[in-house]
Amino acid sequence: MMTAELFDLSGKTALVTGCRRGIGLAMAVGLAEAGADVIGVSASLDPENDEVVRAVRATGRRFTGYQCDFADRDALKALLAQLATEAPAIDILVNNAGTILRAPAAEHPDEFWDKVIEVNLSAQFLITREIGRKMLEAGAGKIIFTASLLSYQGGITVPGYAASKGGIQQLTMAFANEWASRGINVNAVAPGYIATDNTEALRNDAGRAESILARIPAGRWGEPDDFKGPVVFLASAASNYVHGATLLVDGGWMGR
Repeated sequence: MMTAELFDLSGKTALVTGCRRGIGLAMAVGLAEAGADVIGVSASLDPENDEVVRAVRATGRRFTGYQCDFADRDALKALLAQLATEAPAIDILVNNAGTILRAPAAEHPDEFWDKVIEVNLSAQFLITREIGRKMLEAGAGKIIFTASLLSYQGGITVPGYAASKGGIQQLTMAFANEWASRGINVNAVAPGYIATDNTEALRNDAGRAESILARIPAGRWGEPDDFKGPVVFLASAASNYVHGATLLVDGGWMGR
């Protein structure tokens, strides 16, 4: 296989959660540009009119959208049942849906903790277990989690988020340990400081924003499009011998 062919996703179907904006939107478009049809899921997705719908279809690939609130386990189970009857075989699963709620640890309410863990960790496990079961039957598949710098660091005022992203890195390795020998690649990307809705509060804090930028060797905040290449790599034959890895996309932050 020629090198360019290793990255070709023609004929593949990718399920991307949290696809409506930011990193998820960019990853969905990147996968489509590499040839994959896309099934997109987000809590507030308009399946016919959102930007991701138009962007994927502009590449000539199919887009099918679903709404699902991953904080609602019954809704997630209903989505999985619907996908089992309506969707084609899923070759690529991108677990990108997530949320962040900020409050100091001593005042961090139960409902913040419960929601973040449900959306960021428990839902990711459930969808991977169910979609992964079908991949195991087929003997092939690519699964990509979105981890975080807080898979490595504790953060400030986001204990639930840090715990969930630490868990995602462990979950990535746990699935990979069981499924690598059965044709399934399970890996993760760990975003650094990216200009998205999740980091708006940080970017609006002049002091924090300045100190963050000063530590990034690349000299800039990341952009969602910085994830197109990494997700296509991990979704394609180019990464066939990569298992249980977390790929940092952080402008060099963790090497500083």
